[in-house]
Amino acid sequence: MGIFERFLSIWVALSIVLGVILGSWQPEAFQAIANLEIAHVNIVVAVFIWVMIYPMMVQIDFSAIKDVGKTPKGLILTVVVNWLIKPFTMAGLGWLFFNYLFIDFVDPTSAQEYIAGMILLGVAPCTAMVFVWSQLTKGDANYTLVQVSVNDVIMIFAFAPISAFLLGVSDIQVPWETLIISVVLYVLLPLIAGVITRKVLNHGHEEGALVHLLSRLKPWSVIGLLATVVLLFGFQAKTILSEPETIGLIAIPLMIQTYGIFIIAYLAAKWMKLPHNIAGPACLIGTSNFFELAVAVAISLFGLHSGAALATVVGVLVEVPVMLSLVYIINRSQNWFGGRHV
Repeated sequence: MGIFERFLSIWVALSIVLGVILGSWQPEAFQAIANLEIAHVNIVVAVFIWVMIYPMMVQIDFSAIKDVGKTPKGLILTVVVNWLIKPFTMAGLGWLFFNYLFIDFVDPTSAQEYIAGMILLGVAPCTAMVFVWSQLTKGDANYTLVQVSVNDVIMIFAFAPISAFLLGVSDIQVPWETLIISVVLYVLLPLIAGVITRKVLNHGHEEGALVHLLSRLKPWSVIGLLATVVLLFGFQAKTILSEPETIGLIAIPLMIQTYGIFIIAYLAAKWMKLPHNIAGPACLIGTSNFFELAVAVAISLFGLHSGAALATVVGVLVEVPVMLSLVYIINRSQNWFGGRHV
């Protein structure tokens, strides 16, 4: 495991601090970056997210999906949690906290945008960082690959309809075309690029060409992640410094959601008698979020300085320390589960 994975929380924390400092020091520069949009998509954010996502997509081997039927239980768990439970519990918590429990602390317009950001996080299961979480819990790498591959296929077709439905139920009007463009830009096209890259390299004559490419791309993926975090927190620097209580209000339901979904998934994994190296990653995929997609869609739909964008950025702030705590729990509870085969 490289230095990035070992000290992930430190690098992300430093990037958050740097983003807030730069955003406060040079707000005009960040505003200029914010204005670089085409069809409501910020060009700079899109580039950084592509730099981050593409190496992860190259790792996904869709040929592995054909073996799903041999060991279905872990896959069934993550699919049920990701698509039948998590989006709806996230929407429910957002609705409960910002329409009722926190109604005296936020104005109605901001409350609806915070709910929208939470919904977008809830409908986007983790695609990239889950490989890190799986490695930290000594998960079955090949099975994690299958889980991510299947979830990405589902996401292509399910993200926009579920997002539109839950946003509509929350009385938030969202244009379908913007959702579809975001899914195509941040999920479908990177997946296609990854599939083409794998096919070209695997059919080449140079042995280990794919592994060599991934090793060269990995630093760029790290740069993309940290640059995205710096940029996002730079955009929200004014709000973060002037309204720290708002960050806390958003973080509370997000943390409840994360730990709650983990408990549901982990207990289900125990009940299903999944081995530890399958149970850990299966739970973490549903618990973690594809925050890159959620942030990008929130920016496209509501704007860079919107409450929805802020909620997704708080999701980034909350996710890393919470996920590391869940990794610790999984590693400490290894004796709850069986062996290392499904």
